[in-house]
Amino acid sequence: MPVNETLSQLSDWSYGSATAIYMLAVVLFLAQQAFGKRGAESAARAAERPRTVASAGPSDTGVGGTGVAGGTAPGSAPGSTATRRYSGTAERFGRMGVALTVLGVLLHLAALVLRGVATSRAPWGNMYEFIMALCLVAVVTWLVVLRKYTVRHLSAYVLLPVVVLLFLGGTLLYSTATPVQPALQSYWLVIHVSTAAVASGIFLIPGVASIGYLLQSAGERNPARFAAMTRVLPPKETLDRIAYRTTVFAFPLFTFGVIAGAIWAEAAWGRFWGWDPKETVSFITWVIYAAYLHARSTAGWRGDRAAVINILGFAVVVFNLFFINLVIAGLHSYAQVD
Repeated sequence: MPVNETLSQLSDWSYGSATAIYMLAVVLFLAQQAFGKRGAESAARAAERPRTVASAGPSDTGVGGTGVAGGTAPGSAPGSTATRRYSGTAERFGRMGVALTVLGVLLHLAALVLRGVATSRAPWGNMYEFIMALCLVAVVTWLVVLRKYTVRHLSAYVLLPVVVLLFLGGTLLYSTATPVQPALQSYWLVIHVSTAAVASGIFLIPGVASIGYLLQSAGERNPARFAAMTRVLPPKETLDRIAYRTTVFAFPLFTFGVIAGAIWAEAAWGRFWGWDPKETVSFITWVIYAAYLHARSTAGWRGDRAAVINILGFAVVVFNLFFINLVIAGLHSYAQVD
């Protein structure tokens, strides 16, 4: 079927708008961190100021032995005016960042749907479209995490790699809307590739959370060097819980995607497994995440070592996405980069 150029152009505009809005959301989340940090520092300074004791004489206070009601010097309580001002500003920036993220998701979803309607096929037939779908899943997953955990100040570090991937996808990896190659004209494109995109997008969240976990661990060992970073990160327990639960959700999907790919390979090429580079790295990815889940459920391997395994797993996912598709020739070379 012919490609609808109007819908394709609208898809490209929605894609670019979503990328720009995500970038603005990153700026707002960073502003939330900056003002939240100032509020924490204001509260710390206030707590260090000497309080005026109730027994002080009139010569010390001038009014009934106390500077203010309750015998506390102005600004000495953690809830001082400066602290409340910074905390309120940080909260507003954070809410604005979430609102922009939701708006970005709507435009992002519109870009994906319009691309599919324009081409009359599943909109993940090349690298550009696959990255678009992967990043959409990652942001939606993060919004779900935000509803369950108080980790909004981590949003900048989740959205930043999404913005980088979308920028690379929209520039270096962009592909015009065209029908897919004959080898991809199968219902397995919907089953296998969509599952791989969903699992890969979810894996971004535990990857970022595990990096945060290691930074918090480094902050415990060397508070002076990592104090600024650890103040803006959630507690280690929260980061570990997010990494584990999102991996538990994504791993079965990834497993199903590998199995579906093997079934498609048998139908298309006459064999279930041929150690094609994409198949090999996908199997390595599966082994790494299986090792992470085993390590995380084993008391002796929790903590930093489990986080390192999770980060390694996501690094292999990125390697499989870019290096295998763009550099190494194989049966899965369907990047279609213009």
